[in-house]
Amino acid sequence: MLTQLILSFLVSAVVGGWLVRDGHRYARRYPVDVPQRFHAGDVPRLGGVAMCIAWVVVSARQIHPVVGDLGHSIIPWTVWLAVVGTVLPAVLGGVFEDLTHRLSPLPRLALTGLSATLAVAWLGLSIDRSGLAWFDAYWQWSPWFGVAFAWLAVAGLPHAFNLIDGYNGLAGAVALAITVALTAVALKVGDWPLAALLLSLAGATAGFLVWNYPRGLLFAGDGGAYLWGCVLAVASVALVQRNPAVSPWFPMLLLAYPVVETLFSVYRKVARGDSPGVADALHFHQLIYRRIVRGVFHDDAARQLLMRNNRTSPYLWGFALTTVVPAVLFWDATPVLMVGFGLFVLAYVTAYLTIVRFKVPRWLRR
Repeated sequence: MLTQLILSFLVSAVVGGWLVRDGHRYARRYPVDVPQRFHAGDVPRLGGVAMCIAWVVVSARQIHPVVGDLGHSIIPWTVWLAVVGTVLPAVLGGVFEDLTHRLSPLPRLALTGLSATLAVAWLGLSIDRSGLAWFDAYWQWSPWFGVAFAWLAVAGLPHAFNLIDGYNGLAGAVALAITVALTAVALKVGDWPLAALLLSLAGATAGFLVWNYPRGLLFAGDGGAYLWGCVLAVASVALVQRNPAVSPWFPMLLLAYPVVETLFSVYRKVARGDSPGVADALHFHQLIYRRIVRGVFHDDAARQLLMRNNRTSPYLWGFALTTVVPAVLFWDATPVLMVGFGLFVLAYVTAYLTIVRFKVPRWLRR
């Protein structure tokens, strides 16, 4: 297991280093006037390529362990191919957008939808219970309901991670924390194959972060966000489906930050009469950047932008950990997880409105 983590870290870091050295020519096409741009210079948005290569190559050891003994973590090659084949349509579409910046939102939605369809068809994913005994009896009457929820999870979570991918280390550190949390619970219930797949993703993400934070030499891009979203969605649904001891509300609370951020963003755009696919600069992390992170002084404008960018992410790391930590501690306690999810929604909306209305306490500003 540890070998899985180390190998994926090394492969991701090495491929990422090569992309940092030779990938700048692909970054020149990135528009300079888009609202989500908070960096100076041409930075490759191909971190997803490094992570995907590391995840695919190292997870293949679970078919035939070349280095070390994976024991109970070995999976049939057909299952591995199904998992990789499920993830690739979304990731390849994201990488194409990172290279060309010509793929509109609708084709990207279609590709993540294709990945979700493959997940349901090839892996048999379904959320077959709610965690509430009185409601599960009704749930079982409509199996398609659980399939639809699983489809939405795989199709939607990649876009949720893409939405929070705004500053150096933000989405990567959140994805790493969630991956480690899922791995910990998978190990608790003895789901070794799933834990090994997740450790490959954790190592790949850590290798990417070597180049992404704090210097911002490489960005995850759409390909990286879609990789995180697809793999974590598939793993979350599979963990609950395969292990009755795990509450369905465990991944709900664990993934609350990207999910709630996405749903709230859709709501406020629709309320303004805008399309949910239109980019803006009013996401929670962007408000933190504009109205809380302030005291950065440097003669060089690019350096000042980088430092302010870096100081934004820790605020969101702490915010995300308010869901990750309790989710891991109470992974089998549905009532506690439900209350935790409700409290996070309340905290998110309160914090957002507080920042928008310029009522942030002085001690939070930096």
